Amino acid sequence: MVWKRLLAPLLALAVGACASIAPTPSNREIADACLLLERNRDWHDALRETARNWGAPMGFQLAIINQESSFDADARPPRGESQWFGLVQGDYISSATGYSQALDGTWKMYQQKTGKWNATRTSFRDASDFIGWYFNTNGQRVGVDQYDYRAHYLIYHEGATGYLNGTWKAKGWLVDVAAKVAAQAARYESQISNCQALKPRDKFLGLF
Repeated sequence: MVWKRLLAPLLALAVGACASIAPTPSNREIADACLLLERNRDWHDALRETARNWGAPMGFQLAIINQESSFDADARPPRGESQWFGLVQGDYISSATGYSQALDGTWKMYQQKTGKWNATRTSFRDASDFIGWYFNTNGQRVGVDQYDYRAHYLIYHEGATGYLNGTWKAKGWLVDVAAKVAAQAARYESQISNCQALKPRDKFLGLF
């Protein structure tokens, strides 16, 4: 039948779209970067490419994504109060979404500066590149060390101007989160560097 011939391609597209987004990893995987990236090789390749292009350490990228979205591609912030006696859901409290929880305006700026107009916040590779771009652009502007993970997270949260103005100093909870992210980034970096499963295999006599 005609409708079956039309339906088949649509179903294939739907399945392909779902397959392009990796499932949210388990708590065991989130705690171990070696296991996480061994099971998500595409993620490892994306993180490594971003580290080469922008200088953002792989462990820091993972720590940002863990803190911001817990590796959930569809993560959104909470909604505000419901309307019409609870019958209508309230609006999201911000436009943040995806792995990196980038805001609409910041994401558009990233697309403009990099020319990556097709980049989406539900793509791990695009989220990784966004984090690297933000890390590089604002880190240079502020002048913080590449491995000062605490400062980089504060910049990620407050923006370069907010960081320089010290807006974070009155936010004890944010300072605590930044310390947590820094410790997680260092832990991830150690796990990745010691992960035999992620190291390139030696070629036998240079032939294979």
